[in-house]
Amino acid sequence: MSLPDFLIIGAPKTGTSALHRALAGHPELFLPSVKEPKFFLTDGPPPSTGGGPGDVATWGEHVWRRDDYEALFDPAPPGTRRGEGTVFYLYDRDAHRRIAELLPAVRLIAVLRDPVERAHSNWSHLREAGLEPEADFLAACRAEPERRADGWAHFWHYVAQGSYGEQLDHLTGLVDPERTLLLRYRDLRDEPVATADRVCAFLGVATGRIPEVPRHHVRPDVSGRAGGGPSAEERAALLPAFADDVPRVEARTGWDLTDWVR
Repeated sequence: MSLPDFLIIGAPKTGTSALHRALAGHPELFLPSVKEPKFFLTDGPPPSTGGGPGDVATWGEHVWRRDDYEALFDPAPPGTRRGEGTVFYLYDRDAHRRIAELLPAVRLIAVLRDPVERAHSNWSHLREAGLEPEADFLAACRAEPERRADGWAHFWHYVAQGSYGEQLDHLTGLVDPERTLLLRYRDLRDEPVATADRVCAFLGVATGRIPEVPRHHVRPDVSGRAGGGPSAEERAALLPAFADDVPRVEARTGWDLTDWVR
């Protein structure tokens, strides 16, 4: 049986692609060439109709059959630790249950980013890809409840995906917190090699074997605003959505997240 020993579970737009590429170069780790197989997001085949723009095509990429999922890890050299990264696992409460049931000893890695910045980056990504029909970031956020009710996929849930405290509270009710490593996006950005070494130590493999972490793909700001990112007005409008959740993250991690609520 070939199943993963560790999972990169989230969050989207936090540099996990760069981390995935870096870990894949470690001689004691194996990550399949298929990034984000999304196996734990469903109990069977994903939807084949509906959703938001482009969702049907994305659902078609799910590796949802267990035999196909295990086959991803068959090429792993003996003795290596196997892993995969699907950034929606942290957000998806049903995925938590499926992971806990099938992988009782799995180690989990999550990278957390300022939730307003993360939401804006998420919207920018889809807008640039020609998939986000709403040119106004806040309008897209206001449309989120209706979109979720209509079955749009996780990547459209700009605000809800940033409620990390709520997600972690649910996850740790099923998985021992000692088997979950939480990282800050700014540490991965500013101290990438040291952060990669933290991951290696957590996974029980040699440190000092990852000389660099490739820069994740930085997308241009579609609004043309100098420096990119949300405006002060957008930030002020969205911060109340996270007012209760950020303290939960601080309590769980011991981090000072003043910059998240400023």
